[in-house]
Amino acid sequence: MSEAPLTLSIVMPVYNEAATIREIVARVQALTHPKEILIVDDGSLDGTREILRELAGGEVRVFFHAQNRGKGGAMRTGFARARGDIIIVQDADLEYHPRDIPALLAPFESGDADVVYGSRFLGGPHRVLNFWHYVGNNVLTLLSNVCTNLNLTDMETGYKLFRAEVIEQIELESERFGFDPEITAKVARLRCRVYEQPISYRGRDYDEGKKITWRDGVAAIWHILRFNTSSRRPRVPAPVAVEEVTPRPARIDRPSQHP
Repeated sequence: MSEAPLTLSIVMPVYNEAATIREIVARVQALTHPKEILIVDDGSLDGTREILRELAGGEVRVFFHAQNRGKGGAMRTGFARARGDIIIVQDADLEYHPRDIPALLAPFESGDADVVYGSRFLGGPHRVLNFWHYVGNNVLTLLSNVCTNLNLTDMETGYKLFRAEVIEQIELESERFGFDPEITAKVARLRCRVYEQPISYRGRDYDEGKKITWRDGVAAIWHILRFNTSSRRPRVPAPVAVEEVTPRPARIDRPSQHP
């Protein structure tokens, strides 16, 4: 008898993505795995919230932050409410296509992985963009690898997948884009079995709404050093006010844990 499929909690941080939010939700909904889609709107001002109120319901759960807290804050909100076997980070800007998710799940389904990163630099098709962004990504990944002793090719990837029990052991502290070096450092400290899989990538430029800047790259260096060299207890920021749009979220079964 075949095993039941893994249930997915797809956590999507959103900030001012009115132009893409309907399309990315439709793409995620097309996945055939049992799933819940947890969309955390981090204080959008461009009409995204109104669209999300229309989309909420069924497998789509929507949460509103009362104020902008950054990607890390949105991830904390989503992770705390996830109920699936595998927790997946999904950006809302169409740079990463959910059609890659089934391949990313393969190391979990074979029982080999605790964490899977989707790498933009392992041969998948990608849009050709800024050379210096590519250099910056490589520098940050190299510095992270020096500190964690992992051999990742893409620490800053938008596709990161975790077994639920891994996330349950991690307290996130970062607010903005410090999420990526922080989660990588803490995964390494837990000695998780980490895999990488190639993914496609359709990068945006700044004219198309890309939000990360060189300042975030500089901050990432500080976060890499901070989270890999400090033995202090985590200082988790104060909770942010969260409104759940869907008062009765759809039930998601976890058959692999509850036979």
